Amino acid sequence: MNRVEKKRQREQQVVEEMIRLYCRKHHPKEARPGGKCCPDCQALSDYARLRSQKCPFMEEKTFCANCKVHCYQPEMREKIRQVMRFSGPRMLLYHPGMAVWHLVCRIQEQGRNA
Repeated sequence: MNRVEKKRQREQQVVEEMIRLYCRKHHPKEARPGGKCCPDCQALSDYARLRSQKCPFMEEKTFCANCKVHCYQPEMREKIRQVMRFSGPRMLLYHPGMAVWHLVCRIQEQGRNA
């Protein structure tokens, strides 16, 4: 597996974990069959994965928020923003390794753009 594909997979894992965390905290267990995401959150996760798989800028960009081209539909973009706003700060508690990786990537991106 090449470097870009590893990066793509890592990004997808982080987004999926953020969506799972959001769903667990916002939607009742009854709406989440088998302890998984509710249908709305699963649809968002599937959509985010598809967007990531089709991204032509994966080699240059760090995260979708830093991309010059926003390929999410407005409705899905707002949903993912809500998820990120809620889950981002909590990732340090629930998934510290992913949170630290994300921070390191963000700092590196800022250093390149300075």
